Amino acid sequence: MGFIPLTFIDVIDILLVASLFYGAYRAMKGTSAPYIMIGIFVIYLVWILVKTFNLVLFSSILGQIISVGVIAILIIFQPEIRHFLQAIGRQRGRFEWLSRIFNFRNRRAEQEIDLEPLVVACQEMGAEKVGALIIIKQVDDLNVVVESGIRLDAKLSTSLLENIFFKNAPLHDGGVVISGDRIVAAKCVLPSTQQEVPKSYGMRHRAALGMSEVSDAIVIAVSEETGRISLAHDSVIKRNIDPQNLAQAIRKLMRQNDRRRENSAE
Repeated sequence: MGFIPLTFIDVIDILLVASLFYGAYRAMKGTSAPYIMIGIFVIYLVWILVKTFNLVLFSSILGQIISVGVIAILIIFQPEIRHFLQAIGRQRGRFEWLSRIFNFRNRRAEQEIDLEPLVVACQEMGAEKVGALIIIKQVDDLNVVVESGIRLDAKLSTSLLENIFFKNAPLHDGGVVISGDRIVAAKCVLPSTQQEVPKSYGMRHRAALGMSEVSDAIVIAVSEETGRISLAHDSVIKRNIDPQNLAQAIRKLMRQNDRRRENSAE
């Protein structure tokens, strides 16, 4: 009995399948999805064994279950599938030719953000322990998030941000989206993170991290309990940012975004 010949196309096929499984693993990491996948694999393995031993009735029942399994998988794994597709979509720099076809914007907002009123507002809200969630738009489109809230299109200012997040204000729940020198919307609903995070993380920190997983936005979270400031970007959240260093930390993340776009465009 000879070995099955392995061609170059077979190697490519294996690498593509391995990449697909690795991407699926990354998307499901930190969720309960792997356990569900194991359960599905066990059912499929039992179905193969049942067919091998020609158990007609049992095989028919399992076959019906598996035949509707695709729809069930789409429903069960909807958050993971969405996260996986969003992760692919964020790699636009690797598909620059596709970006040009669809005329994607590959630059930051026309007006640079004035960080001073934003930083002062965060410092003062932190000192007074007023919770806040602020999304600084970069290149990725945030229309879905903006549409989930209330449009403002107002000039960015310290007093306006503090009024929005005042505890009894009608817009204090949810996040504020900032683009350039404008506050675009308030009371926006943000996706929660799919990662396993410490129990000490509140809903603001989970939302900030979740937003950083699906876009290139820079997200600021001010804790209502401690007044401490956190920064989320690129699926990573850094907590306890020194208020005096907040502007520097934001500019550093902006430069990282710029370098990433420049490198991908080369």
